[in-house]
Amino acid sequence: METDDVLAMLKDVAADVINPRFRSLQDDEIGTKSHPGDLVTVADREAEELITRALLAAYPDALVLGEEATAADGTLLDRFRAADHAFTVDPVDGTKNFVKGSPDHAVMVAEVRGGEVVRGWIWQPQHEKAYVAERGAGAWSDGRRLLRPPLGDDLRGVTSRKRWIGRALGTLRALDLTWVCCGVDYPQLVEGAADYALYRRAQPWDHAPGSLLLTEAGGYVGTFGGSPYRPQDEPPTGLITAADKAAYELVQGLVGALPV
Repeated sequence: METDDVLAMLKDVAADVINPRFRSLQDDEIGTKSHPGDLVTVADREAEELITRALLAAYPDALVLGEEATAADGTLLDRFRAADHAFTVDPVDGTKNFVKGSPDHAVMVAEVRGGEVVRGWIWQPQHEKAYVAERGAGAWSDGRRLLRPPLGDDLRGVTSRKRWIGRALGTLRALDLTWVCCGVDYPQLVEGAADYALYRRAQPWDHAPGSLLLTEAGGYVGTFGGSPYRPQDEPPTGLITAADKAAYELVQGLVGALPV
């Protein structure tokens, strides 16, 4: 599938099964997975099925790592790490936001070949904003080339981990809360609303699409341990997404002081 065709497919899926449920979910359409706060809705499941079906029709030999399918099949993540060609699918990134009626949610897909993210798509259906990246061809939003703005003197950091909010790294300002949705966090970082973000968990479907968007716009994504982010690696102890490599290296040298 051409890059524009994948984006069109995501828009169609959102229009068919996500948007009609926005602010209209019934109680029996909301469930939980690993713990009470790990929400899933009928929109998540139906969207993932439709996206997976479309990708496999075009790429029958690829492995599709869907967030909801992984919750049902614990071997899928291991097979993804060994796959030469794979896609990640997050059908409704920011499910908590979606359930609460917040427009800050997204549909996300990434293509991985030989361990590298080569294409990534983020569609924010309520904001009607699309973000697309191709390795070596740049990051784009609705036909506009994205380049990360230069850093200022006072770096703004954000995090989704509650126990890190309000903590300062060295002389850097205290950490603020993210938009609680990687499909919004990464575009906001690219646009300059924050300078770096810290994550404790780094699931491929959450970070593969945005990591390519950010790096193609001039940013950098790496682990707390100092290595570049690769979605097929074993999960890192933490992930840093930054406006550029210098900002990453500065923050990476300070994160050891954070509580686990």
